[in-house]
Parts: sequence; C-alpha cells; structure tokens
Amino acid sequence: MLVLTAGFIFVILGLLGLAVPFLQGILFLIIGLMLLSIASSRTRKWIESQAGHHPKMYAAARKMEKWITKIIGPVD
Repeated sequence: MLVLTAGFIFVILGLLGLAVPFLQGILFLIIGLMLLSIASSRTRKWIESQAGHHPKMYAAARKMEKWITKIIGPVD
C-alpha cells in the first residue's frame, strides 16, 4: 500500500512539475510510474504496451524496476 501511495504522489508531483518550472516533472513521472508498475499490474501492462514505441525507454524502465525491487523487495 505504501508503494502504491508513493507512486501516486510522485505522479501528481510530476504532473505539477510539467506546469511549474522549478519542479522536475519528467523525473517525478518516471519515478511514480516505476513505483506504480511494481504495485499495479494495470500500470505494468500499459508500460509494456509502450515498449514497441520506445524500446530504449522500456529497457531503462525494466532495469530501474529491477533495481527498485531489489531495494524494497517484491510487492504483491
């Protein structure tokens, strides 16, 4: 539940960061989506569906997801 909440908070901060110049919107969105993909199968499926459009970003996302999962452990 904590990972899911943190993911939503980062996504909201990322959306705010796209409008406010002093926040790093893209960075917060990426972190939030990675956290949500660990906790939510729906978000994971959406990210995997985007793999054909952006294969380099998908590879980086998989690497980051493994790194985060190693730190916080599996979330199920």
